[in-house]
Amino acid sequence: MPQDSNEPSGPLGYVVGGGLKSGLRVRLTIPADGVQEGGFVVCETPRYRYYGLITDLQLGATDPRFADEKSDRLPAGIQGALYGKTLYTTLEMYSTLLLDRGPELTAPERAEWEARVATGDENPGPKPVKTVPAHHAPVRPADAADVAAIFGEEGGVNFVVGHTIEQGHPVCLDLERFVKRSSGIFGATGTGKSFLTRMVLAGLMKTNVAAALVFDMHNEYGFDDTDSDRGERVWGLKSLFRSQVEVAGLGAGSMAGANRSDFDVLLSAEEFTIDDILLIGEKLSLTETSAVTLHALERSFGNKWFAKFMAMDPSAEEIDPDTGKKTPAPNSVAFWARFSNVNEEAAKGLYRRLKPIYDKPYIVDKPPIDAVAEIVNRLEGGRHVILSFGRFEAEEDYLLVSNILTRRIRDKWVKATENFKGGLGGSAPRPLVIVVEEAHKLLSPGVSRQTAFGTIARELRKYNVTLLIVDQRPSGIDDEVMSQLGTRVTGWLGDDDDIRAVLSGLAGRDQLRGMLARLQEKEEVLLLGWGVKMPIPIRSRRYDKRFYDEIRGRSATAAPERPYRLEDANADLF
Repeated sequence: MPQDSNEPSGPLGYVVGGGLKSGLRVRLTIPADGVQEGGFVVCETPRYRYYGLITDLQLGATDPRFADEKSDRLPAGIQGALYGKTLYTTLEMYSTLLLDRGPELTAPERAEWEARVATGDENPGPKPVKTVPAHHAPVRPADAADVAAIFGEEGGVNFVVGHTIEQGHPVCLDLERFVKRSSGIFGATGTGKSFLTRMVLAGLMKTNVAAALVFDMHNEYGFDDTDSDRGERVWGLKSLFRSQVEVAGLGAGSMAGANRSDFDVLLSAEEFTIDDILLIGEKLSLTETSAVTLHALERSFGNKWFAKFMAMDPSAEEIDPDTGKKTPAPNSVAFWARFSNVNEEAAKGLYRRLKPIYDKPYIVDKPPIDAVAEIVNRLEGGRHVILSFGRFEAEEDYLLVSNILTRRIRDKWVKATENFKGGLGGSAPRPLVIVVEEAHKLLSPGVSRQTAFGTIARELRKYNVTLLIVDQRPSGIDDEVMSQLGTRVTGWLGDDDDIRAVLSGLAGRDQLRGMLARLQEKEEVLLLGWGVKMPIPIRSRRYDKRFYDEIRGRSATAAPERPYRLEDANADLF
């Protein structure tokens, strides 16, 4: 449970060696099992305060003979003298930040230093560590004031995502900074990524620092669900935020479980580009000849290529009454192939592969509404949109729909941003965070450059659009995309390649590698990157009734409120 005490803790030990690269070596003055890897610790000197993490614990002995022989036969007094003197424990402190407290209050240079701080010429910190403390400088556990000094206090854009593992002090994520660059939430299957994502989204929605567009592949975020581990009902974001969140459904009359969506998303065949089809080329077993045929279709029919091609008859033939010879009919695939100098069999094969896609219920000739315009209007109007894929859970549905919608929505944001910067009118568009599950399918090395998601990840919020990618296999994501991620929130990962991918491009990754590998499989996560000033392992908040009450500003003793139901669809209860 979180602790409220702001009293400084007693010392753990004192510095006996180390360096900037290797970290500080601290000799413990308390039992070794009183601290653990990942603990947030502080080293005090008269001028500076060093903040860091415990990355290792080692047993040592001034004389190896006493380490090899058991001491239970010795008198208790001698045993007590032996432990802590001849036999001891050291910890490795990975220093990350430094706070300059200035010269002594009575020092002549104190006034000059304070003047430089007041004018901004001197930055007292916290800032990166570039020096080391002296020998025997005391080291203590971080207290609540230390944690608040680094991660901020709850309120405004600072959102509590968890608590320090040892002392239980609240750790905040600066959400305004978080949305300025693309971010990632990672963890092996079953480590609670979905709950963690719901929690972060709830913070974004509560603070309103950005609009959120969530591609909900498995129908987990909009409406209520059941926790498979505890068997308890879990509130969806619709229940938490009511009219602030709208759930879109893919296809006419779509349902997300037992719930009807707020509006339907239908796509026109004209919205499909050949790049969209090539994106799922592996799923469709397309060949290099298929790509040539697609380009020929685009040259022949422009953006209407998909509908025109599907309107053809794959086997229509005409018979010459005089000779009985069969020739392709003018409305046939073969007739177009001959006219366009394309292999006939390749064209027919492509037709067979594309027909199941064209026959998807969410693809129509003329949608009753422009789905992208509907989504954009809601996002610009201060609401958040969750696209539920309902029964369309095939990988090709997710890849196609999410890429098409993202490309068009990004184009809207690009145009609005350029108009604003160019003085052509309008205001800067509202920051937009697009949430993508199974990100490795859209951002793998061979695919990322073909998708709108890869483009967004590389733009560094140039047009006020960033990604929040959720994935269990970060090693499957393009290294260039991973290097552009600002903040990374990661649970336990059992694969060395996944650990390497999450830590790629970060300082101190060698020190953090073991810490990440030894996280508990549930609830413990490692925060690192742009949104936090220093990496830190935390115990994440539970996504439960207490969290619901805090998000909705209700007292824990207030009467319980029922979650969202169908009859609430036209009622503004928030």
